[in-house]
Amino acid sequence: MTDIALIEELKTLLEPGKVLTDAASLDAYGKDWTKHFAPAPLAIAFPKSIEQVQAVVRWANQHRVGLVPSGGRTGLSAAAVAANGEVVVAFDYMNRILDFDPLDRTVRCQPGVVTQQLQAFAEEKGLYYPVDFASAGSSQIGGNIGTNAGGIKVIRYGMTRNWVAGLKVVTGKGDLLELNRDLIKNATGYDMRQLFIGAEGTLGFVVEATMRLDRQPTNLTAMVLGTPDFDSIMPVLHAFQDKLDLTAFEFFSDKALAKVLARGDVPAPFETDCPFYALLEFEATTDERADQALATFEHCVEQGWVLDGVMSQSAQQLQNLWKLREYISETISHWTPYKNDISVTVSRVPAFLKDIDAIVAANYPDFEVVWFGHIGDGNLHLNILKPDDLGKDEFFAKCATVNRWVFETVEKYNGSISAEHGVGMTKRDYLGYSRSAEEIAYMKAVKAVFDPNGIMNPGKIFAP
Repeated sequence: MTDIALIEELKTLLEPGKVLTDAASLDAYGKDWTKHFAPAPLAIAFPKSIEQVQAVVRWANQHRVGLVPSGGRTGLSAAAVAANGEVVVAFDYMNRILDFDPLDRTVRCQPGVVTQQLQAFAEEKGLYYPVDFASAGSSQIGGNIGTNAGGIKVIRYGMTRNWVAGLKVVTGKGDLLELNRDLIKNATGYDMRQLFIGAEGTLGFVVEATMRLDRQPTNLTAMVLGTPDFDSIMPVLHAFQDKLDLTAFEFFSDKALAKVLARGDVPAPFETDCPFYALLEFEATTDERADQALATFEHCVEQGWVLDGVMSQSAQQLQNLWKLREYISETISHWTPYKNDISVTVSRVPAFLKDIDAIVAANYPDFEVVWFGHIGDGNLHLNILKPDDLGKDEFFAKCATVNRWVFETVEKYNGSISAEHGVGMTKRDYLGYSRSAEEIAYMKAVKAVFDPNGIMNPGKIFAP
């Protein structure tokens, strides 16, 4: 069957106007935030119901057409890129909050609900959805589940999987499964819900999710602290963790801060220039708690771990301090950064970063390197910025040649080549550095059960 005939048949499965083939739509919906692969989808399909999703999946099985899920397309691993004539299944029209249970503190929603939409709904109900990151205003819950999104609150609240009470999924066969039925306790065999969380759409599509909510935090307060070197950041983390229950602990380099400040959107936290900065957040529920934070700050200064610092005194100042960290990714995107999203256990972070930094310094002497990340949970973001006079393909090729040494170091420390961005296509060739050959074989076998014809997000996670 020709491509034109395939598209015409696909149109009969959905409502009028819900299959797009114009060049602008193919480009917009065929990519995510990565720039490694050119989008080349066959068409963009917009289902509005579970039944329509099932129909599209069965059609794809019949004609052996690959399907790529599309949410907010804010991913950083090319997991939502359609580069080989696949049909993109976009969930923009499956974007409703369906039900709320105040006793169970759960929200049942469609996959196209935007993260910020769920956060706002929880706030209206006097509750809190804690999974948060810079792309919360455009990322969708289905995509968050597909990548097991983390973000800035993991040290306190964990990853997305910690907040998924139940799922409805359409498998690669087109079957509809209801997983876990929103139960807190359920000891009835395999928890297949967990298989779909982080699977990047390779097993099937999430078509409905029940998300847990938490109590609202009280008087969130942030501190930004400047340190003389990276080695001082971990003692600062330990000092504050001994006294306070932190909701976040982030770090960024002076180069990252300089890029954000150059935008002119937010003021510098203080006048002292420092090589590294830590941003921590806690609930100042009492004056004593705030006093304890200040006393810990003074202790860190006395120990030489901190050169200067500031603590938010208002909601606006809290937002401004967070912008110093949250604006980094968007700001450096101008330089087409080559990103590595790597992690180790927290105790191994100092030695690990020294080894990685030595590799970077030796191999990228002429490139600008920006460090930041969720260091409180062992997650580091290494960003190498493309020089203006270097072509994209040549730049990516230079970066890729050093990946082997970077990932060998990750393997040495029993870490992960992808802490929160997923594998997609950008990390699939390096999966063996974090997973054994036996593990990968079992993962492929699991995929074959749910997706026997290999139509679900083909070419992602596993190298073709």
